[in-house]
Amino acid sequence: MAGCQAAPPTATLDPSAESTAEGCAVPFDPATDYFPDKVELDYATGFTVDYHNHYKVVTITDPWPGASQSFEYLLVQCGAPVPTGYDQAQVVTIPVERVVALSTTHLPHFDQLDRVDALVGVGQFDPISSPRVRAKIDRGELAEFSSGASLDGERLLVAAPDLVMTFSMGNDNDPYLRLIQAGVPVAFVAEYREASPLARAEWLKFTALLVNQEALAEAQFAAIAQEYNALVALAQTAAARPTVFTGSSYEGTWHMAQGESYAAQLLRDAAADYLWADVPGTGSIPLDIEAVYGRAAQADFWVNLSQDWQTQADAIAADPRYGQFQALQQNRAYNNNARVNPSGGNDFWESGPVNPHRVLADLIAIFHPELLPDHELIYYQPLLP
Repeated sequence: MAGCQAAPPTATLDPSAESTAEGCAVPFDPATDYFPDKVELDYATGFTVDYHNHYKVVTITDPWPGASQSFEYLLVQCGAPVPTGYDQAQVVTIPVERVVALSTTHLPHFDQLDRVDALVGVGQFDPISSPRVRAKIDRGELAEFSSGASLDGERLLVAAPDLVMTFSMGNDNDPYLRLIQAGVPVAFVAEYREASPLARAEWLKFTALLVNQEALAEAQFAAIAQEYNALVALAQTAAARPTVFTGSSYEGTWHMAQGESYAAQLLRDAAADYLWADVPGTGSIPLDIEAVYGRAAQADFWVNLSQDWQTQADAIAADPRYGQFQALQQNRAYNNNARVNPSGGNDFWESGPVNPHRVLADLIAIFHPELLPDHELIYYQPLLP
């Protein structure tokens, strides 16, 4: 039919495919340090790593909200023996060659580490923005497994990947725990639990541990941190700190970011006065629109609105009361939806967490345009009149 677009081919994974990894410990020498390049963590607190000559012990200490358990991973260099004494650890041969990454936030890591070739499956195709990953989809080199309660666990077991990367809320009926019981290693990548933008970005090093790309990850992250911290210093030279609030109401509830949250820290680093900075916590608090209006009616800026809004008319159509906020009236509402793909996937949530310096530059350019006069917005755009 005219106007229809063919669906991308779906890969059929061959679990018997042989690894082509270079650098395997063959013949194995117990005296050799197979990991001369090592990562050091400066910001991230959700995982740890201990190096040994031919294996790494990685522990995810905060896998989900309220977790009472941690997850240990024994990353063993290919060709080397599996050490004893780690009965509770999931054993993963590295460098991994066949990874299923079920969250889009994991995909930029493979792009930055030049290991997109290691991806053999994802959760869903539609939300993905990465050009290199989309090219693999178009070539039929990736399988789609969904995620959460909709996870196609049977197909995943048949595919037998080296590792499944996902996140979890720790529910008792979590399908990922069943995968572990069936012998499929599952890494609960919990970068979203980090409130600091640089801590989230540093989870790049977690993925680097899986593909033996520590040196590249250290260099990549050092550049990101240097630029981020330089931008923070620049923002502190601003003559004034505008007031700002975030979000929008959904089904009658406005989930306002708490004062120690990821969003709040970005706003603070951009030298803005977040109006809910005094509320402790790293999550959000439920409010009604009247409560938000009571504090934010005269705010200078409004950011991170509904992804569906492109214009002020869209906001007012959703609720006429939005039109009473000064930030909207003065054309100072900015949305983080400048990079939404045709299927609705928002690259702010895909590549933004690993590029906090770019997100911060956008915010500084919005709040203090005189400090970055030549900056072109990447993730943000003004809500059009």
